[in-house]
Amino acid sequence: MMVRAATADDLAAIAAIQEASPEASQWDPASYLGYECSVATSGGRVAGFLVVRQIGPGEREILNLAVDPPERRRGVARKLLETELRRAKNHWFLEVRASNSAAMKLYESAGFRMAGRRDSYYSNPLEPGIVMKFES
Repeated sequence: MMVRAATADDLAAIAAIQEASPEASQWDPASYLGYECSVATSGGRVAGFLVVRQIGPGEREILNLAVDPPERRRGVARKLLETELRRAKNHWFLEVRASNSAAMKLYESAGFRMAGRRDSYYSNPLEPGIVMKFES
């Protein structure tokens, strides 16, 4: 598995993964190229993607992380996350759906801790967002 910067050629695969991942944020995939977007590839195919942005000096936010359903439970999300967290010392933040226990377990195993809760943060369905923080 390889992690690299996403390109415009990856947008169709990113869109398909996002569409198959209703628990992930549902944004216009083309907008991800305006941020720092990475893809994990396996066998020449995009298996997952990660979108981040810098929100201030020494602070970064994970905006979206999704893995193609057939590629889940194979370390794709962990590889994307660990690659990103190794890039630099930062305070990292993210929001995750309160119902997405698999994602919360992944983030906790990487060292993220709950930092707050945002009621009615997500829609379709309406539910809280759990704010998590990691310091490297």
